[in-house]
Amino acid sequence: MYKKILVPIDVLEDELTKKVIPHVECLARLSNAEVIFFHALPVSSAIINAYSFGFDEFKDHATVQTEQYLHQLMDSINLPHEHLSFSIAFGHPRDEILALADEIKPDLIILGSRRPNISTHLLGSNAAGVVRGAQTSVLVVR
Repeated sequence: MYKKILVPIDVLEDELTKKVIPHVECLARLSNAEVIFFHALPVSSAIINAYSFGFDEFKDHATVQTEQYLHQLMDSINLPHEHLSFSIAFGHPRDEILALADEIKPDLIILGSRRPNISTHLLGSNAAGVVRGAQTSVLVVR
């Protein structure tokens, strides 16, 4: 059914990730799908300026910590490791998720969302933005 599943996660939202993982394991196992975890690191003007002046350690530190988290996550999942990979980008999560989805063409995007409140209804959330902009099916886990 699914050949490729994109799973955007926020490394700072561990409880939300824990809710998503059983869905990922079940659907990937049923269809022997490839799973690509994804995290978008925020871009701030300080990081951009430091990076543009050659101070790679700002970018590298954030990337290394994120890679460590994603490796630990993949080690904890009950799926064949050859079916698991990850990607990291700098930018707004919704935009980067949609850009990666356009590039890799997943059959399904699985992501978590907190229970909405008035501020997320008025301002929008990453999950809502992905649902509106995705060209493929999206499973939102709460």
